Amino acid sequence: MRLLLVEDHVPLADELLASLGRQGYAVDWLADGRDALHQGASEPYDLIILDLGLPGIPGLELLQRWRSGGLATPVLILTARGSWAERIEGLKAGADDYLCKPFHPEELQLRIQALLRRAHGLANQPQLQAAGLQLDEERQCVSRAGVAIELTGAEFRLLRYFMLHAGRLLSKSHLAEHLYDGETARDSNVLEVLVNRLRRKLGAEVIETRRGQGYRFGAPGL
Repeated sequence: MRLLLVEDHVPLADELLASLGRQGYAVDWLADGRDALHQGASEPYDLIILDLGLPGIPGLELLQRWRSGGLATPVLILTARGSWAERIEGLKAGADDYLCKPFHPEELQLRIQALLRRAHGLANQPQLQAAGLQLDEERQCVSRAGVAIELTGAEFRLLRYFMLHAGRLLSKSHLAEHLYDGETARDSNVLEVLVNRLRRKLGAEVIETRRGQGYRFGAPGL
């Protein structure tokens, strides 16, 4: 999952980049609202974490401009402004959630997971489930019928994306856009290797290959 972090406080941004990276997210970071205006609307982010007190364009105006331009990406406001009036302003502007500083890292992690599940119609799932598998995002492993299957970090990132998009045909370029940040080189051969490793661990039938089109996780009946 690829996230955009818009935060001008460098020490906090560094902490969040490290924490979110450990959780398996690919994160792009911007500190200025003017840069974020274009990039947030043009890159295929799965979720945006937005501070309000930004240079260039304030966060609330930035959010309003994104929404008026048709951007539907989930946005989590992360800010020191904690009054009810300011929360209501943020929600009216189109925010999907609102977390006040200081915050506990685990709360941010759970809110991100909940927003991503909600965005894919899975809000009623406490854990991601598809094709007879249950994904444990905290331990970064998967289980079937109560038996845990260990995953590498890269396998976990790919499987999480597949499970959020179960049944959908996903091209290699689409997967690369959502699994890597803007600074990482994208190699389709790496994706092929990861898919084959997941098949060995989960069963060849779990991931279908459509030649020239991409992959589909969770064939009908699974």
